[in-house]
Amino acid sequence: MTRSVLHPSRPDGSRAPTDRAPGPAAGGSERPGPVSRIGRLALGDFRDRIRRPAYAVTLLAAVGLGLLAVPPADGHWAILALGTYRGEYNSAYVGAATALAGALWLTLGGFYVVRKGLGRDEETGVGQLLAAAPLRNVELMLAKFLGNLLVLGSMLGVLALTAPALQLVRGEDRALDPIALLTPFLVLTLPLLAATAALAVLFETVPLLRGGLGNVTWFAFAPALLIAGEAPGAPFGGLGLGPVADSLRDTLAARGVDLGGDDFSLGLTRMDSPLEAFHWDGADFGTGFVAQRLLLVLLAVALAALPALWFTRFDPARARVAERHPDRPAPAPVPEPVPGAVRTAAPRVAPPAAPGPASSTYRRSRYRFGSHYGRLLLGEARILFADGSRWWWLGAAGLVLAGLSVPPDTGVGAVLPAAWVWPVLLWSRLGSRSAENDLEVLLGAYPAARARLLAEWAAGVLLTALIGAGVLVRLTAAGDAAGLAAWSAGALFIPSLALALGTLSRTHRLFQALYLPLWYLVVNQIAAADFMGAVRRAGHPAGPSPVLVTAVTLSLLTVALLTTTARRVLRD
Repeated sequence: MTRSVLHPSRPDGSRAPTDRAPGPAAGGSERPGPVSRIGRLALGDFRDRIRRPAYAVTLLAAVGLGLLAVPPADGHWAILALGTYRGEYNSAYVGAATALAGALWLTLGGFYVVRKGLGRDEETGVGQLLAAAPLRNVELMLAKFLGNLLVLGSMLGVLALTAPALQLVRGEDRALDPIALLTPFLVLTLPLLAATAALAVLFETVPLLRGGLGNVTWFAFAPALLIAGEAPGAPFGGLGLGPVADSLRDTLAARGVDLGGDDFSLGLTRMDSPLEAFHWDGADFGTGFVAQRLLLVLLAVALAALPALWFTRFDPARARVAERHPDRPAPAPVPEPVPGAVRTAAPRVAPPAAPGPASSTYRRSRYRFGSHYGRLLLGEARILFADGSRWWWLGAAGLVLAGLSVPPDTGVGAVLPAAWVWPVLLWSRLGSRSAENDLEVLLGAYPAARARLLAEWAAGVLLTALIGAGVLVRLTAAGDAAGLAAWSAGALFIPSLALALGTLSRTHRLFQALYLPLWYLVVNQIAAADFMGAVRRAGHPAGPSPVLVTAVTLSLLTVALLTTTARRVLRD
């Protein structure tokens, strides 16, 4: 039996009855519960992300990670190895190898994929709706955490689907065992992705870590955390390497092979010869290890809920606009309309027309390179250099002095990589500053867009040269022509990469996400990625030819110029 329920809160003041039965709560409210609200928000956030082209790229990256984890049997690269041995490509070993690779690389790179959930809500205006919604802070934090975990979990799911396909392709053991194949993903990798999803939420709610500094901090913090997680007895089981390594060693010991204690390696490693395969039936994780992983998941949930204590939820009454946008000026207040006042349309004033190519004034200013372009370059350099604080410049001066104080080989191998990662936050603004600061309309009236872009690039080159000047002086004094050529090519390459990526994506985050892994490869002595001459063999640069690096530099610069020109044509 139903009864009529009155709703006195109609816009017209009427009290219209309904024939709906009241819900479980008093008064017949059907407001969804906290679990339902968290689930809906998380699912909506996940759906929004998977519609973006970048999501397809992340899934392809997961497939590529699977190919690296299970290389061809006669290959020279390995992610999981015990000295000169590896497990046979059966379900147990393929599942463990791909799960550990996911634990290592998805944890490091997945953070950058999911860390902009709250920032995107603020940029798109969704945050204003969330501020007015009947939603608790803890519910919003948990919803963002769950949305992050869904994105990372989908990447892990693609990796898990890649594993059996690779097992069949490699062909050493075609018998599929779903339990042995999928258990490592659930026990080893998923808890670490939960911790990554929670840390991404935490970083977004701490003012100092919301921007580029958070990206750099994570890139420095995560590898150290992952290395510590490989140690025996690491909290919460670490990376999960212990049970797998112990089981593999025991299997080899049963065959009479003693590898010692320092034989297990996890990470992309080049081998002198293909690894020798042996049969392995998988690791027994045990209830104690599984309990530690469950505890890690619970800790991740608590860590994700912690920012609810201080997060302002996009409410301008609780947080100043300048604090939410430290790099943008606060918008001018909008005057409230006066009741009864007559609204009149403001007269439209035509903007002053930019002088065209036929203007003699424009032609004179265009070809006076010393006065026109020099002032333009000086202005771009002042804008770029202003992003560095006094402490930042003090650190830069220390790097220059370090380059002057050490031998050339040490300077190129140690000081130069440190110097050429120090300005990463400044470089990342090249090409994207006008879009991120809403200056495109203002700069659109500038007649020489390409000249302005070249001046911005030249300012980036000047910054790169200044930071690496100490090493440059030492190379010059030593007469190292090959080192000077590699240094020069690197000084041109870095700002060109930043300018091209910033112009294409119109955001500073893409350069940070791509340059830091590239720099990490150079630091780890991967010669194929060395664009600065830091990797040396017999005292000479072992990386790509400076001519090749310069050619790539010119291509990147061309991409930036063509992109700017195309956008200007479409806008006009």
